[in-house]
Amino acid sequence: MSIYIGNLPYQASEEDVTEIFAEYGTVKRVQLPTDRETGRPRGFGFVEMSSDDEETAAIEALDGAEWMGRDLKVNKARPREERPARGDGGWGGGDRKRSDRRY
Repeated sequence: MSIYIGNLPYQASEEDVTEIFAEYGTVKRVQLPTDRETGRPRGFGFVEMSSDDEETAAIEALDGAEWMGRDLKVNKARPREERPARGDGGWGGGDRKRSDRRY
């Protein structure tokens, strides 16, 4: 199981998040995604803890809690949805060469 954390302050580091969640058990992993283009934090993250009981305690304690000036949204992470592969009829897809296109 994994925990989703939304509305994270942009200045929060993995160490900051680990410290907060460590109050409820052993933190196995923290992931804070960044924007591909700018490299800046995206304002959300994921935490994995050692047991379901620890994760449940952290969710109950931290959901809605104010931290670094923001109200956190903390809940069980949902499985990642599969997205269609690029090139399925959208922009830039297809297997025709530019010279084969008709305008």
